[in-house]
Amino acid sequence: MSEFRKLSDSFYASPQVTPQEISEAAAMGIALVVNNRPDDEAPGQPASADIEAATRAAGMDYLAIPVGSSGFSEPQVEKLQDALAAAQGPVLGFCRSGTRSTLLWALAQARSGEDPETIGAAAAAAGYDVAPVRPAMDMFAARARG
Repeated sequence: MSEFRKLSDSFYASPQVTPQEISEAAAMGIALVVNNRPDDEAPGQPASADIEAATRAAGMDYLAIPVGSSGFSEPQVEKLQDALAAAQGPVLGFCRSGTRSTLLWALAQARSGEDPETIGAAAAAAGYDVAPVRPAMDMFAARARG
């Protein structure tokens, strides 16, 4: 059984998914699966190519935006922001625990001009804390407001 956590009507975060859980995402109407986990981060982790193959076989789009130990970069945030804007339905982001996916989503939302307080509340309701990226969220939101 999956641990897909709803952050908004258009985004879910999850710990590592398996190819078998992809069918559950498809049944939920997920249109795009975003992998935020680098390959070979941990022993026994499914390969990105295997998740991609299962995702595409289930009729969904797939995008890899790996976030490693060096943290988040603005190109990664922009890539997710663009993917969210283009998605033809809800998006599922995953990593080891769902935290990196949530933080990247929070940054993309702020970069799009969404209110950091609202973003933080949505993440908290799903069990995630955006405090580690809150200064960057505030900066992106201020920049988006002009």
